[in-house]
Amino acid sequence: MVKKEETGVEGIDLEQEQREIINAYRGLLRASKDLRDKEDTKLIKKAFNVALDAHSGDRRKSGEPYIYHPIAVARICAEEMDLGTTSIVAALLHDTVEDTHLTLDDIEEMFGSKIRMIIDGLTKIPEVFDENVSLQAENFRKMILTISDDLRVILIKIADRLHNMRTLESMRKDKQLKIASETQYIYAPLSHRLGLNSIKTELENLSFKYKLPEVYEEIENKLEKTKDVRTRFIRSFTNPIKRVLDHEGYVYQIKARTKSVYSIWRKMYQKNIPFEEIYDIFAIRIIVDTPIELEKPDCWRIYSLVTDFYQPNPDRLRDWISTPKANGYESLHTTVMSPTGKWVEVQIRTKRMDEVAEKGYAAHYKYKDNSIEPSKFDRWLGEIKDLLENPESNAIDFIDDFKLNLFSDEIYIFTPKGDLKVLPKGSCTLDFAFDIHTDVGCKCIGAKVNNKLVPLSHELNSGDQVEIITSSKQTPKSDWLKFVSTARAKAKIKSALKEERRKITTDGKEVLYRKLNGAKIPTNDENLNALVKLFNVSDIAELFYQSAKGKINFKSLKDFKLINGVIQVPSDIDTKQDDLSKELLNAVDIKKDTIVIGESFKDLPYKLSKCCNPIPGDEVFGFISAHEGIKIHRTECPNATQLMSKYAYRVIKARWESQKLEERMVQLRLIGVDDIGIVNKITEIISNQHSVNMKSIFFNSEDGMFEGNITLYVYDNKHLEAIIDEFTRIEGVKTVERRFDESAETEE
Repeated sequence: MVKKEETGVEGIDLEQEQREIINAYRGLLRASKDLRDKEDTKLIKKAFNVALDAHSGDRRKSGEPYIYHPIAVARICAEEMDLGTTSIVAALLHDTVEDTHLTLDDIEEMFGSKIRMIIDGLTKIPEVFDENVSLQAENFRKMILTISDDLRVILIKIADRLHNMRTLESMRKDKQLKIASETQYIYAPLSHRLGLNSIKTELENLSFKYKLPEVYEEIENKLEKTKDVRTRFIRSFTNPIKRVLDHEGYVYQIKARTKSVYSIWRKMYQKNIPFEEIYDIFAIRIIVDTPIELEKPDCWRIYSLVTDFYQPNPDRLRDWISTPKANGYESLHTTVMSPTGKWVEVQIRTKRMDEVAEKGYAAHYKYKDNSIEPSKFDRWLGEIKDLLENPESNAIDFIDDFKLNLFSDEIYIFTPKGDLKVLPKGSCTLDFAFDIHTDVGCKCIGAKVNNKLVPLSHELNSGDQVEIITSSKQTPKSDWLKFVSTARAKAKIKSALKEERRKITTDGKEVLYRKLNGAKIPTNDENLNALVKLFNVSDIAELFYQSAKGKINFKSLKDFKLINGVIQVPSDIDTKQDDLSKELLNAVDIKKDTIVIGESFKDLPYKLSKCCNPIPGDEVFGFISAHEGIKIHRTECPNATQLMSKYAYRVIKARWESQKLEERMVQLRLIGVDDIGIVNKITEIISNQHSVNMKSIFFNSEDGMFEGNITLYVYDNKHLEAIIDEFTRIEGVKTVERRFDESAETEE
């Protein structure tokens, strides 16, 4: 947000602007007409007037009045989430405490304690610089703290983020990348977990659009070019289904859902296939309007009618009606073979199920009189509470653990008595034990899966029946963290380990004090800090812990030099920790500075990251690493999303020095049909036609297909594109892609 005089916007028609603001407000009222009564309308009007006055004179980066933003957020809450008056009021006021003269006490006086609590959850932590803290992570953690009190805080924040993403074009390129990365890393998975499918899809698409605009545009253009062909195919495919549904007397809709640009790219990337080889570009959705007691039989009846026309793939049947997903999603999915030989996914659901799928289970929350109907989120909310129980966890660890259960597929596990448990895919027997109860997890020594004895790390599959074996002598081990998958298990193990360490530390304090007293050394903070340096440990608590473990050489105490009872630390003891990182953070202005690669940057060291090997022409950014100075990454590096989201305070703009040409290493993967002489054709292009230096080449052939990995040196991405273009013209070569170095370590 910027003040009016900073925008540089001249000749504003204020009267016209006021009319447009009133029209935007009326649009909000129309969107919420089914969600409010007369008293609600008065409250919304009051909130609008308060927000309008508080934000008077403030403008967004685009130059438009700031009030448009809270109105838009409130409208998303009403129109796209079906949230009621409390959420609309809080959305209108959500930036007032952070950006204007209003305080939380003012909000409470005018609108009550519930609105105050929601606004407090939405208000950011003051930006006090601390090189050890990710401000985004701390703000997100603060917001999540309110989730068990009122889910609306999260929903309004998602609406806020959605509108920010919709209007991101007015921001600087570096800000676009940071916000898009944070959205992709946290807010899209969070929307998925809350069942906000359409919002999740839009957030993913917008993030992808700003991170890889050229790839986004290429896929979008291909979708547009093939639209007419898809439309004709869909019409032909659905006509017989419509006839039989009409004959059976169903009230229904048939929709064709085209896969999102981001989903298409992700499948292309993960499966290493071109756009043309993705068979599920679209899905057919049959939505039937039927009473709730007939939902299940009617969906299965329609499935039977569809498979009378088209042969189903038995391995692709997904029944989320009998067992809904944890986010409330219910639907029956099948994949059938069309007459033209194409596989087509058909989704069958009721009108109610479709509303839940698009707007999330949150659409069914009722907030009047502070009563909330029972929700399928209870288990997930319980896991969040478990994470929040540990006040010592830092914000970065919290987000990592929180993300674990956001975007994972689910498996269904049975107890010995036949009770059903839902766990993330990849869960092991120990995850299942902690899901039952913390004590069961802490004392778990093994399990029987389908009556067969298995270890703690055994990965479970859907349908397994699991019996946990416990021992009163068992205690949690640190290596358990290496194989558990769920946030709940990780949080409980960490908590138990910290409690055990706390006990050992207490014992170690007694041991150390006894030894110091024996050596007639005063047990004050000054001497304890001196011992931390002398014994090269991180802090006093670690000193106590090492004392208890017998790793401190107490014999040397008598040799320490004392002056006035204070231990003297020799000057040659190196006590520097992360000096390079601190020096860089202090020397760099991440908002203004830009690294020009090829030129000196404030006499500070920087180098190209090995994980993505950027070359001139690639879009890049700088990252201040903890121990290795500034690293230059490509914006499409596998680590980029995490770095720009979690450590935005360490990200700095970077660009290439255009005049300087220098060879840089890249890695390519080629896949195609094996043929005699194909390797010779590839090496001929490298050596003869482009005079490129090659570092290594490796080819493997199996079942008539080959995969080749080539490492070579190029000058810039245009040079590389020319080589790739010639590779793709070789008969038999199907795909050529630039590889990332998976063996390279991540930054943090």
